[in-house]
Amino acid sequence: MSIIEAQAPLHEAHRDNHTHRDVNGGWLRPAVFGAMDGLVSNLALMTGVAGGSVSTQTVVITGLAGLAAGAFSMAAGEYTSVASQRELVQAELDVERVQLRKHPVDEMEELAALYVSRGVEPALAREVAMQLSRDPEQALEIHAREELGIDPDDLPSPTVAAVSSFGSFALGALLPVLPYLLGATALWPAVLLALVGLFACGALVARVTARGWLFSGMRQLVLGGAAAAVTYGLGMLLGAAL
Repeated sequence: MSIIEAQAPLHEAHRDNHTHRDVNGGWLRPAVFGAMDGLVSNLALMTGVAGGSVSTQTVVITGLAGLAAGAFSMAAGEYTSVASQRELVQAELDVERVQLRKHPVDEMEELAALYVSRGVEPALAREVAMQLSRDPEQALEIHAREELGIDPDDLPSPTVAAVSSFGSFALGALLPVLPYLLGATALWPAVLLALVGLFACGALVARVTARGWLFSGMRQLVLGGAAAAVTYGLGMLLGAAL
């Protein structure tokens, strides 16, 4: 009795604190990659053009065009990708639904064999499979999770992915353009603001992934800064050659 009483507080704490992040959300990945991509690509595009010694107006137009083109491209790509993935999953679910209707006993035996392979005693595995197979929709859900590794009720939304990508890319791509829109005539304020944004994005991602915010922020800053430096150098070379 003393052992049970001693362990009870631990069980309560475990039940209260044992929570997990949502790792299946349809918005997180496109939003994160969209913001990063918008920052890095538009910063690199603008620094490359600025390296060619063009006018401030040309740099601004380039940045705004890069923002619009990139945002629409990201949204279209994410929508097509997620929609295609969803259609593929639906097709596989239809195949499984037909098999459950035509060969219910074979599908039940298949499910029982799967549980046996995971260490469940054969008699118990068969009983569990039999009970789960009584409801066709529940049977489909179980087979989808066990055989396909998917949850039919939690498929990603193409619209959510597209909107997240569009908005986050546009927001990220706006940062390098913003100083010019506010009256700046030199490149360095745009670069500085973009680098700060890159570090902030990296640190924010660390909050979601539980990694060190300083390492994550610096990694993104260095990668984005390197891309901007390389394109600026290429712009200078091309500008001198042309």
